[in-house]
Amino acid sequence: MRDRPSVTAAWVAAWRSFGVLLPEEARLADDPYGARFARATGLFRTPALARALFPQRALVYMQVRTRVLDDALRGFMRDGGAQVVLLGAGFDCRALRFAHELEAKHATVFEVDHPATQARKREVLAGDVGAKTEYIAWNFEERDMSELPGALAERGHDASKPTLTIWEGVTMYLSENAIDASVRAMRDYSGPASRIAFTYVDRALIEHPTARVRIVQRLVAGVGEPFRFGWDPHDLPRWLAARGFEVKTDDSMRDLSIELLPERFVLHADDAGRRIATAVRT
Repeated sequence: MRDRPSVTAAWVAAWRSFGVLLPEEARLADDPYGARFARATGLFRTPALARALFPQRALVYMQVRTRVLDDALRGFMRDGGAQVVLLGAGFDCRALRFAHELEAKHATVFEVDHPATQARKREVLAGDVGAKTEYIAWNFEERDMSELPGALAERGHDASKPTLTIWEGVTMYLSENAIDASVRAMRDYSGPASRIAFTYVDRALIEHPTARVRIVQRLVAGVGEPFRFGWDPHDLPRWLAARGFEVKTDDSMRDLSIELLPERFVLHADDAGRRIATAVRT
């Protein structure tokens, strides 16, 4: 796996931040921090690349994705949850964006990610004060995931209490073995009433990509982060049940965009192969 910060994480952070460029009715989430990571990777030194990476379609898609996972966090806190694990955190800035709400619950955010990406994030955000955050450097392909619950415990995580794990924009880049080990680790550190909220790609889209998806696959493979894994949505409930979780929701981006966006923006986020699911610990 890479020894440098994730490039795709920087793209995602920038897409979140540049949602402010959309018409007001398409703005579903606000992230004033994300553009810093695009600058840190030098994207703005290549204007043609920047224009290609930040079309309206990408910005709308990220608004929907961010809003759905933000709502999962809000719901968890509303129900009394106070432990949040960002698994493969990338440049997720929820500890800053939701600092007030998290602090009101005396919550702790545990950020688990590749050492190089995590180091870049801490460097870029140095001086910003958010909710209480514990950083755990972790290489998902090389470390034994069965050790993650212990590493979390060393930083104050309590496996007997509810935890929300947000697993955003990660699963498609991992091997099937790493996916399996990650979910089993989640089960082991998740107490009763724990939840997971995660994005994934329909396996059919990886095995039989559309022309647009093939372009995306080549782009991410070119920066060393190729698509590797997808679930069959019909098989997901059985797969997760065997590992201690019950699926509660599993929605395509098309369905979510219809729910959240004015009709004229739905086409921009209409991607049935990209999905967001939630599950609870059984």
